[in-house]
Amino acid sequence: MKDQYTGVPRRKPAPPEQTNAEEYYYLKQMQARTPMVVILHDGEVIRGTIEWYDKNCIKITRAAQPNLLLYKASIKYLYKDTDGAGSLQRVEPELEEASVGDDRD
Repeated sequence: MKDQYTGVPRRKPAPPEQTNAEEYYYLKQMQARTPMVVILHDGEVIRGTIEWYDKNCIKITRAAQPNLLLYKASIKYLYKDTDGAGSLQRVEPELEEASVGDDRD
């Protein structure tokens, strides 16, 4: 798109530095007490609900285990727990066993 006065192409404005999407997501999950699964960078799986958050940390409330304060920098990703509300078992991917020497065409 060109400027109507100078004929020089205009640049797109820079995106906003703060979108508040993270704040909105945390608040929504806190208010609904949504069971969450948090995967840390080292592969550890933590299940619980988000009690509160700030700029650097989130507090996870867990049933039958101590509550945790996690640094956001240590979190790889998180998602809603759809398996069982607050199940405390570690999630391991199922490995499909391959038959050795089974050559079917």
